[in-house]
Amino acid sequence: MAGLPTRALVLGLARSGRAAAEALVRAGVEVVVHDSGGDVDTSGVEGRIHLGEWSDSLLEDVGLVVKSPGIPAASPPVVAARDRGIEVISEIELGARLLPNPIIGVTGTNGKTTTTALLGVMLEAGGVPVEVAGNIGRPLTSLVGRVPDRAWIVCELSSFQLEDVDTLAPRVVVLTNLEPDHLDRHGTFDEYRHAKLRAFARQREEDIAVVPHGFATVPGNARRIEFTADDPLPAEPRIRGSHNRANAAAATAAARAVGVTDDAIAHGLRSFPGVEHRIEEIATIDGVLYVNDSKATNAAAAVRALASFAGRRKHVILGGRGKAEPYDALAAAFEPGDSAYLIGEAAGELAAALGGARVPIARSETLERAVREAAAAAAFGDVVLLSPACASFDQFTSFEHRGQDFRRLVEKLPGWGTSVVPTEGSSSSGC
Repeated sequence: MAGLPTRALVLGLARSGRAAAEALVRAGVEVVVHDSGGDVDTSGVEGRIHLGEWSDSLLEDVGLVVKSPGIPAASPPVVAARDRGIEVISEIELGARLLPNPIIGVTGTNGKTTTTALLGVMLEAGGVPVEVAGNIGRPLTSLVGRVPDRAWIVCELSSFQLEDVDTLAPRVVVLTNLEPDHLDRHGTFDEYRHAKLRAFARQREEDIAVVPHGFATVPGNARRIEFTADDPLPAEPRIRGSHNRANAAAATAAARAVGVTDDAIAHGLRSFPGVEHRIEEIATIDGVLYVNDSKATNAAAAVRALASFAGRRKHVILGGRGKAEPYDALAAAFEPGDSAYLIGEAAGELAAALGGARVPIARSETLERAVREAAAAAAFGDVVLLSPACASFDQFTSFEHRGQDFRRLVEKLPGWGTSVVPTEGSSSSGC
């Protein structure tokens, strides 16, 4: 394929790295793969595979480096490649170069996955060929050669993925919101913001930028469309919370921009149940509602989850690996009667913030103990809410792993056999 080198190096063998390697091989590129893990699954991966310690010799005759989003710019392989003048791109950028399809990019701090999935439902309801990919869990490069050229791709874009793009130019970009996050990776909010707004940088006058009302100017030349949570909609969304109404308004604006009718949009709003791990109602046991919001990996997301159950007494499980952000606003979101059960590396920081706001806390340390303690304290009408406000990587492999473990622990509680379990599609989605 034109524009690709003879040999490329892929960094990381998680989902996006495996998909990128496969796409490159199918395009006729010789692939070298490196992953710092020693026990990584390499089955089905073609090319020269090197696990463990990095060696600069892996860059020999390499004309392109494709890195997984979890690998920071300061990592030795990336630094070595750039020192040699070798182009480094993200898996998303590779997908954008290899796919001729029109793209709707969805980025922001919170609400990306919900908005991405909802847009996919709206376009499908409107009879528009559509695929959903990106940070939502399906690598963009996995679509190469597998979807019709005319299909729209709704692509969730994280700041990590956007760090290394230079041709990505979505027809439509949606910014759900922008708040401090991933400061442990980006260093400052300005750097984080800069990464997010790269999604708009190459848009042209015929493209669309969907942004929150009053948001500052974004780069690029796209026509601007603003949205608010109070916008009139063709139907009220099925998913819970004012933050999700804002997500629905953003998705509605983007769907209209690509020609989807209001009837189809209304069908999507009424039918979309939300996505797993976002304010996902697991079950009601003895009158206590158990909610999995494991995807709340920053304080702003957890604040939105608490607001979704305003007026109900909440037993909130918080903690994990912090992202160098303050927790004052999160502490202020607790209502009288609420309590917190703290786990993971950030427990000390959370305890300090919550203690200052006089929120009752328990140092549970592990998710298993937190679920047990919260369940024991909860009474009829209460909510036990996993909304960690932190990354999962201290005790779990991913937020999905953490959410699945929460579900498993809830299913082991006394009374599970007589619990009220939501029917398929009845869970609501968070941010």
